[in-house]
Amino acid sequence: MSKKLLIGAVLSTTALTFATNGVNLIGFSPASRAMGGLSVGTPVNPVESIIRNPASMGNFEGKFFTEFGGTLFLPSVKSRADVPGGPSETSKADRFLIPEFGIVHNITESLTFGLGAFGVSGLGVDYREPPNSSTPFAGMSYFQLMKLVPAISYRVNEMISIGAGLHTSIGLLDLGKGSSQSLGFGVQVGAFLNMGDFIFGGISYQSPVAMTYKRVFDSDSDGNNEDLKLTQPQEAALGIGASPLDGLTVGLDLRWINWKGAQGYKDFKWNDQIVFAVGLEYMPTESISLRLGYNQGDSPIKSVSGACTNPSTCPNKIPDLNATFPDYSVYAMNLIYFPAIAKQHITVGVGFKPSERVGIDLSYVRALDSEVKLTPDSISPTTAPLATKMSQNSLSFAVNWKF
Repeated sequence: MSKKLLIGAVLSTTALTFATNGVNLIGFSPASRAMGGLSVGTPVNPVESIIRNPASMGNFEGKFFTEFGGTLFLPSVKSRADVPGGPSETSKADRFLIPEFGIVHNITESLTFGLGAFGVSGLGVDYREPPNSSTPFAGMSYFQLMKLVPAISYRVNEMISIGAGLHTSIGLLDLGKGSSQSLGFGVQVGAFLNMGDFIFGGISYQSPVAMTYKRVFDSDSDGNNEDLKLTQPQEAALGIGASPLDGLTVGLDLRWINWKGAQGYKDFKWNDQIVFAVGLEYMPTESISLRLGYNQGDSPIKSVSGACTNPSTCPNKIPDLNATFPDYSVYAMNLIYFPAIAKQHITVGVGFKPSERVGIDLSYVRALDSEVKLTPDSISPTTAPLATKMSQNSLSFAVNWKF
């Protein structure tokens, strides 16, 4: 069996993903990532609040807070023809660096301003062969999405705060035909409840962000590249937290991600996600924070059995692409191009304050092995059973200052 069974089923061997909750990171600051991605209802970190729930930005001590850090993301992705002796490909795109930066300023006792820049999604699977390979299919692709978020929060009274932010999304997509940039805008609103620093609660909503990448793909092989629309989906989230003992904070977040309603993702038959995040922080001393968490969200890409392979029986039209695709090709594109199949994440981290004003945060996230399979209704040289397996490791580091 040749590799053409595995790779020729889709449109090339280039692929996308660097996924956690779909293609979104579970959290952005090391403090949040170490606690399973918490921050909607539990005040974990001022900079994280900018993008998760701006209403909670003012619920931290200090006049001015700034943080700079990043995440070293180490995915492992392997695709194979799911038949005895079938060929397999392991992605060579196995490391990414994702930045994170923000400032939060308490202008008055009631009014707080924040500005943050975050890498929120990134993709890149590389199935290119070594030099002098005889494999007829070779390529790479790359995707990165950054967000610049100015936000503001207002404390209505001692218990209730409200907030809003403007999400400016900057995307870069390359499917092997040249890179394309896209710019999109969305809004976020939230509310935060603080009951005497003992029980916390929060709710947040992010609007969809429409993105169009120009001339990135030639679906019908006519020599002209076509556009691809990928809308960042809307999200709704709520969370609750508590500090039952001195030095101990626990929290729970629930997030709904509307992949099924987002342009592009819905055309690839993605399903919505409910993400569950739980975490705790224990401070044995005023300068040490120990953090632990867990994050789970079912994959928006499901295993499929008996996928239709006849384009006249089950045609699928993806906006701006000239060709139509049978169900099998759409599902195969998910496995090869968008294997966003991570489900369970175990998280751990530590925070250290060498001085009253300076803090250092570290976190480690392990996404456990997850696999999705595709079986066609008929096997041919271009419609083989496929399977993709993914796992992830990531390390995050940040330094923050409080004034």
